[in-house]
Amino acid sequence: MAIVIGIDVGISTTKIVGINEDGIVVSPIRIKATDPVTSLYGAFGKYLIDNKLQLSDIERVMITGVGAAYIDQPIYGLPTDKAEEFVADGLGARYETDLDDMIVVSMGTGTSFVQCKGDDIRHIGGIGVGGGTLMGLSRIMLKTDDVRTITSLAMQGDLANIDVQIGDISPYPLPGLPKHATASLFGNAKSNASREDIAKGIITTVLQTIGSGTILASLNSGIRDFVLIGNLTLLPQCKEVFPGLEKLYKVHFVIPKYSEFCTAIGAALCYVKPLQASPKGRM
Repeated sequence: MAIVIGIDVGISTTKIVGINEDGIVVSPIRIKATDPVTSLYGAFGKYLIDNKLQLSDIERVMITGVGAAYIDQPIYGLPTDKAEEFVADGLGARYETDLDDMIVVSMGTGTSFVQCKGDDIRHIGGIGVGGGTLMGLSRIMLKTDDVRTITSLAMQGDLANIDVQIGDISPYPLPGLPKHATASLFGNAKSNASREDIAKGIITTVLQTIGSGTILASLNSGIRDFVLIGNLTLLPQCKEVFPGLEKLYKVHFVIPKYSEFCTAIGAALCYVKPLQASPKGRM
C-alpha cells in the first residue's frame, strides 16, 4: 500500500494526512506541541500507529507551512520534499471543492489570500488578522486564550452591546447597506461590557475583517467563490458571520469538509498531481 504523506507544519500545530493510491484522503490528524519539529515528529509517529502503517508503506513525505523551514533532513529517512505553501493551499481547496476559479482564504495566525484560476495559483496578499488576533485580544480582554471557553462565551453574547449598526446611526437603510449591517466594530462597547458580549465582539471582529478583506481582494477578478481553510473555520460563529456577508455582497463562502487540513492535502497533491511548477526543496 503506497501512501503519500502531506504535512502542514505550523508554529505550534501540525496537520498530517495521507493520500492513497486511489487519491483518497486517509485519516487526517493534528497535533499541538511547543515547537514545530516536536509537533511534526509527534504527528508523524501518531499517524503511523493510528493507521497501522510501516515506514515501507510511505512513498513520499511532502511538508509545507512556516514550520517547514526548521526541517532540513528526510523524515525518518523517507524521500522528503517541500511544497510551496500557497500552491498547497490552492490544490487542497480545489481537491475539496472541485472549484477551478476561487480565492482561497487561509485563516491561520494571520490570513492569506490565494487566487486560483485553473492551474494558475498565486498569492495575492493577506492581512495581519487571524487566529493570533483572536487569541491575543482574548488574553488581554477575557484573560483566557482557551478557544472552547471563548466560543462558549460568545454564543451567549449580544453584538448590540458591542458594535454600532447602520440602524444605530440612521433611521433608514443606506444604499446597499441594511440597517443590521455593521457600521463600526466595537464602536458601541462600554467599559462594563460583559465577558459574553466581549467574546462575541472579538470573534465577529476577526471573522468580519477576514470576510471583508476577501471581498476586497476579489475586486476586478470576476471570482465570487471564496474557500475558507484553516483552524478558524471550526468556529461555530462562522455559520453566522459569513452567510450575512454572502447576502450583503452576493458572494459565496465555502467551508470544505476537511477545511483545517486543506494545506496538508495540497502538499501531498504537489507530489501526486504536480503542477508545471514542481515542489521545491528536495532533501
